Amino acid sequence: MKSLWSNSDAKKFKGDLGKRVYTSRLLGANPELVLHGGGNTSVKTTEKDFFGDKVEVLHVKGSGWDLGTIEAAGFAPVRMDALLKMAKLDTLSDPEMVKQQRAAMLEPSAPNPSIEAILHAVIPQKFVDHTHANAVVALTNHKHGRTAVEEVYGDRVVVIPYVMPGFDLAKAVAKALENIDPFTLDGLILMNHGIFTMHDDAKTSYELMIQLVTEAEIYLSSKLGKSFSFPTAKPEEDLLALSEIRGKVSALRSVPVIACLDQSPEAAGFASRADVTKIATRGPLTPDHTIRTKRVPAVIGKDIDKSLDKYAADYAKYFEKYNQGETMLAPDPRWAVWQDKGIIAFGATEKEAGVLTDISTSTWRTITQAEEAFEGGWKALPAGKLFEIEYWELEQAKLRKGGSAPVHQGKVAIVTGSAAGIGFACAQSLAEQGAKVIGIDLSPEIEAQMESIGGIGIIANLTDDAKVIEAVEGVVRQFGGIDIVVSNAGIFTAGAYLENLEGKNWDLSMAVNLTSHQKLLKYTIPYLKNGIDPAIVLVGSRNVNAPGAGAASYSCAKAGLTQLCRVASLELAPFGVRCNIIHPDAVFDTKLWTEENLKRSAERYNMTVEEYKTRNLLKTEIKSKDVGNMVAAMASPLFGKTTGAQVPVDGGNDRVI
Repeated sequence: MKSLWSNSDAKKFKGDLGKRVYTSRLLGANPELVLHGGGNTSVKTTEKDFFGDKVEVLHVKGSGWDLGTIEAAGFAPVRMDALLKMAKLDTLSDPEMVKQQRAAMLEPSAPNPSIEAILHAVIPQKFVDHTHANAVVALTNHKHGRTAVEEVYGDRVVVIPYVMPGFDLAKAVAKALENIDPFTLDGLILMNHGIFTMHDDAKTSYELMIQLVTEAEIYLSSKLGKSFSFPTAKPEEDLLALSEIRGKVSALRSVPVIACLDQSPEAAGFASRADVTKIATRGPLTPDHTIRTKRVPAVIGKDIDKSLDKYAADYAKYFEKYNQGETMLAPDPRWAVWQDKGIIAFGATEKEAGVLTDISTSTWRTITQAEEAFEGGWKALPAGKLFEIEYWELEQAKLRKGGSAPVHQGKVAIVTGSAAGIGFACAQSLAEQGAKVIGIDLSPEIEAQMESIGGIGIIANLTDDAKVIEAVEGVVRQFGGIDIVVSNAGIFTAGAYLENLEGKNWDLSMAVNLTSHQKLLKYTIPYLKNGIDPAIVLVGSRNVNAPGAGAASYSCAKAGLTQLCRVASLELAPFGVRCNIIHPDAVFDTKLWTEENLKRSAERYNMTVEEYKTRNLLKTEIKSKDVGNMVAAMASPLFGKTTGAQVPVDGGNDRVI
């Protein structure tokens, strides 16, 4: 492990708190040390309070902040005297600890102090760093863990047996330091938990962390031997089964989830181990991960339903055995070992799935090393200890802060023809309501447009079967399934009366406005059948019910699309897949309508442009966003009992009515 300290960069951070911010970010930049909010740091300073009196203050990482991106505002300033008084109490409940720590803060608007604030206070050095370094956890999490720690570090560290984080751990550390000069130590090793380093100099405290973790890495490497490598395998791809797994896990969690599959050779190698069911389910690297990952992953075999039903039943038994009045969480796995295939992480959002991917990857890699390096292999904390963390009120409170989820959160949506106009508005509305949107368009602009709303753009010709298959499979491969399809791609061919209609005009309209939609449905339907509240919304036209002369190729294609919707609704209803069509009219805020075109059309009707825009029964202007919002609603539970419907968005058209 290399030190990332840079003298030139360090100079940019002023004062004790500035140096604390800098070295905290260095720790957070290394996933081998901390992952996604893990670990905590502090610095002790003297400051003036509101009245100008000097106060000894502990700036400790605030709850909810990530070391990798932390700012000065992410540290909670807590009066040292209050923390040290709390450390001398015989008992202190978690809610009372949180309350008293907050009451002792100099800045009321700062985040809640870390649950380890008292522990940081009882360590006398100015700077204190705490991580959950993989190598150190590998060193502690086996049958002879303490012996290994002592062999590596000797008397340079104090070893603390596992104690529940918070007040109890602070008391244990204080007791361990009573008869020792803490300034002679390089750090503390918390069994099954992590490592602390401390010093009066920020750089030294940080580099002690790097040094001690490096020593653990060297020891681990010596045990593994030079010939060690992670086993690898080449899995067979089964995207339809992946979408089935995602659907089942979503049902267990009662919300849609994103499923991220790692089929790298090493992940597949772990999943292909003969003993994977045994070693993968012993427990997490550190109890802190349990709040995100639960105690163990699911192991999914050939029978997906049976495997996941077993996980849910086992989780219920685990809860019944250890609960003391808590309410059981949903019995879904947060990650899974898919035997012979790879590792899957499940998140209610793409961000959560990414976090769980990182943690699960760190977990199975470290387990693999510990299994190979130490007699008896990987050994985590007992299930009862891990239950205490998973259902710890202070940690559960963090997860409840998010509020209600957007209506389409966790859903995966494909929107075609979404580089501009109505298609982009549909994609934007779905994204605003929480969906992960993948836009497909022939225009190169699709990539930048989708990026602007947090989506993904794919350049593809939707009349090409191979390109459609490639795009659809790419979506499933990345996110685990498909829930919403908005088929909007279209073209308005040149107007011509039937006697003058050229064959290429007709053929092009049919290919783009009808056949491309049929191709998209053909290749997405198998995945939609495994989707969450799956819905198809086709974008038709007012011309279906009120055609105009000279628009045969466009109107007939859209009429065919409407018939395609009706047939699809009949075929897919038994699988719970809804299919509806929307008929917009007079949507003038698209590239098709320039100011010149609008003016010319308005003059043809002897109207002003504004009168022309609102020439409907409600005298209202129809905009792309109005259509996008309606499409998002039609894909939502609001239309959950509607299929085969034709919905106009036209302000009321007397010819249609």
